Amino acid sequence: MKRFLRFLPLFLLLAAGVALQAQAAPSGLPSVTIDFGKTPQGPALSSTMQAVLLLTVLTLAPTILVTTTCFTRMIVVLGFLRQGLGTQQTPSNQVMLSLALVLTFFVMAPVGREINQTVLMPLNRSELTVDQAMARTAAPLKVFMLKHTRKKDIQLFLSIAKAPAPQTKADVPLEVLVPAFLISELKTSFEIGFMIFLPFLIVDMVVASILLSMGMMMLPPVVIALPFKLLLFVMVDGWYLIIGSLVRGYTG
Repeated sequence: MKRFLRFLPLFLLLAAGVALQAQAAPSGLPSVTIDFGKTPQGPALSSTMQAVLLLTVLTLAPTILVTTTCFTRMIVVLGFLRQGLGTQQTPSNQVMLSLALVLTFFVMAPVGREINQTVLMPLNRSELTVDQAMARTAAPLKVFMLKHTRKKDIQLFLSIAKAPAPQTKADVPLEVLVPAFLISELKTSFEIGFMIFLPFLIVDMVVASILLSMGMMMLPPVVIALPFKLLLFVMVDGWYLIIGSLVRGYTG
């Protein structure tokens, strides 16, 4: 009897919990409703959905940066420059990436300002729908990419996709324009890299010929040529010439 009285409060609590759960249990699955609000142009995004959209864009930011901006050309040319100098890890990868990013932001600043004025500010004021915002965001990027994409590359991917020929430049689909833009950028960056390699190659050949004529077979020509290549690069103000040429290739 004493043992029963000891466990009686526990039994009462369990019975009360079961009764409450039975009363609170819904007859069906709960429904979830997302309210976007209303604007004259259509439904607007709530602050929560705007945050989700922003996080999605930030997640895709590296891919967008590489595929739709001038970052690819910048980083490839800078890689060719370091390899031509033969300085191995100087400047470091962090410095090269930072320089490529700064140059990319500088070149893409007009496009960014246009997107901010035509998309982000109206979207913040709930004057645009999501579809309108996406279309307006893609428009300035397409103009930039079309300006620096060869028609030959666009025709290549149009033929691969078996898509009809677009009537105007604005009709070129993004799934065709993005890969065409990338291979055009790679072609241009390799051409610039070849021009960068030529003077350094001449210095290497001259140093190797001098060492061979002097009978210094065991001395690596790369070690002797490195100071001369650095001296040549500094004397002609190489950073000014290369960075200026890269930026003017987009803004000129």
